[in-house]
Amino acid sequence: MSQLSVPSSLGRPGALGGLRATWAVIRREWTIFIRYPSWIISMFIWPIIFPLGYIFTARALSGVDGSGLATFQQNTGLTEYVGYMAVGTMIWMWQNIVLWQVGYALRNEQMRGTLESNWLSPTARFSYLFGASVPQLISVLMLMTVAGLEYALLFGVKFHGSLWLAALVMLAAVPSVYGLGFAFASVVITAKEANAFVFLARGIVMVFCGVTYPLAIQPQWMQDVAAWLPQTYVIHAMRSAALSTDGWAGIARDLGMLLLFGLFWLAAGYALFLWMERRARVTGAIGQY
Repeated sequence: MSQLSVPSSLGRPGALGGLRATWAVIRREWTIFIRYPSWIISMFIWPIIFPLGYIFTARALSGVDGSGLATFQQNTGLTEYVGYMAVGTMIWMWQNIVLWQVGYALRNEQMRGTLESNWLSPTARFSYLFGASVPQLISVLMLMTVAGLEYALLFGVKFHGSLWLAALVMLAAVPSVYGLGFAFASVVITAKEANAFVFLARGIVMVFCGVTYPLAIQPQWMQDVAAWLPQTYVIHAMRSAALSTDGWAGIARDLGMLLLFGLFWLAAGYALFLWMERRARVTGAIGQY
């Protein structure tokens, strides 16, 4: 019998195949998203409900005549405390959504029963994770657009800053926010269940990153911890871009830090994904529920 010649490229994922797989995952996740109208309705409700508790507390503590706002302005340089809290809570919600949806993307596919068969196909496996993050990013942009309109119409928030600078901050924040999500997803596919880690991560952001209060009121050791968290710079830069007239000078340092954090977390997320992939081949973790 003559020996068959097998091309050396057979079974190796190519760039074009990876793009097709990514597009297929994007279409699938977006189709699932629009099939559930309640998810879309929640985009109009959550931006209003979530920050209300903090806003009403701030109004109570500032006094009937707003005399307490002088201290707030001294610590933040802003007078728009409703917008201040709205921006902080929206960034917190963004990171929280990424941890739940992108962080659980591979685990959810495993629970659907499709991950193992897809994993055996000659496709770049990172496409499954990257493709799941794109529809989620689109939905977050829609959520923030709706939230901004609602804050302006219902709460009278005046966005004195620049829409373009706010968009630039969002763009600079994407690598660090989603890099953390990629790293989290890689750990979850091995640990199977990580609710406690999500609660811990979002709790750290809530306490240390100044979601509802200025960092200046924290003890120095807490400010030192906050300096190592990318969400601190996302929140500060977004507040400066949207609520103040400082312009580029108000966000330049934050953007530089976000780029550094983005490089680190993208590299860490991808490295953890490769480690998980190698471990799965040895232990058969992909097929384990």
